[in-house]
Amino acid sequence: MPDLATRYLGLDLRSPLVASCSPLTGRLDTLRRLDDAGVGAVVLPSLFEEQIEQEELEIERMLTTGSDAFGEASSFFPELADYNTGPDRYLTLLEGAKAALGVPVVASLNGATVGGWLRYAHLLEQAGADAIELNAYQVAADPRRSGAELEDELVDLVGSVVGSVGVPVAVKLSPYWSSLAHLAVRLDRAGAAGLVLFNRFYQPDLDLNTFRAVPHLVLSTSQELRLPVRWIGLLAGRVGCSLAATSGVHTFEDVAKALLAGADVTMMASALLQHGPEYLRDLQESLHWWMEDNGYDSVAQLRGSAAQLTGPDPSGFERANYAQTLASFSTQIPEVP
Repeated sequence: MPDLATRYLGLDLRSPLVASCSPLTGRLDTLRRLDDAGVGAVVLPSLFEEQIEQEELEIERMLTTGSDAFGEASSFFPELADYNTGPDRYLTLLEGAKAALGVPVVASLNGATVGGWLRYAHLLEQAGADAIELNAYQVAADPRRSGAELEDELVDLVGSVVGSVGVPVAVKLSPYWSSLAHLAVRLDRAGAAGLVLFNRFYQPDLDLNTFRAVPHLVLSTSQELRLPVRWIGLLAGRVGCSLAATSGVHTFEDVAKALLAGADVTMMASALLQHGPEYLRDLQESLHWWMEDNGYDSVAQLRGSAAQLTGPDPSGFERANYAQTLASFSTQIPEVP
């Protein structure tokens, strides 16, 4: 039977199937089910700095409202530091996951300030995280800031976090950077142990009654895998850090494509939300069958077989493929009688 073991962020994983951050990884009972189903590693939901700050401000507001109306009123309330605010619930989940699971636990962090990124990364390391994934979710909407400025800021941030913790640090990127390949090389040199491609921006919808932007969540489909597979195929062999494919991983075919392109692991959330944690067993069984049928003994042998640097069709990842696609489609259009 083919060996599904792989390495990601310097960690030994029994499988390239990783559960990315979702409601399933935010509860110990479903984390245990994922572990029992054979998951290679789990990524906990993101810890958002803004959410922590909002909780602390709201509690402080409730404690101080009207405190000047009666001189002794404030004595009935303990200091804010005595309350279970801030990242405590997240750290409790992290500690519980480390105690209950037999696979690596990756903590996800989405900071808003340099101090916040560093502070919470240190707390996650102390709580036992095997690695930290920096969720670089940022929409470049300020016309006064250039792409170069934003990229410099991210590279400096990653270097600072890497230098402040002793666990591997991965960076989850969007595909919208002005020069993604150049940025990937810079992040690799800054010490990033892995790149996760790609972060899905959840686009808001417009409410025609209120004229307001409202949250709108749509689960991914396998069609979305093409973008991360293309970029992993371009980056494999050009960066020394791990590469993870996310967005659009639903079937064993999706997993095989990502590994062939050069991914060390494939991350999934939508498929597991739709089918449940036990779906991992079906994926691994099908992946075993596909690898045997195609003569692969291990993930290590399979990985990168179709990357641009090593695959049979290097032009397939670049401009030539665009022209070929348009030409092949035009031949399928029926002639008008």
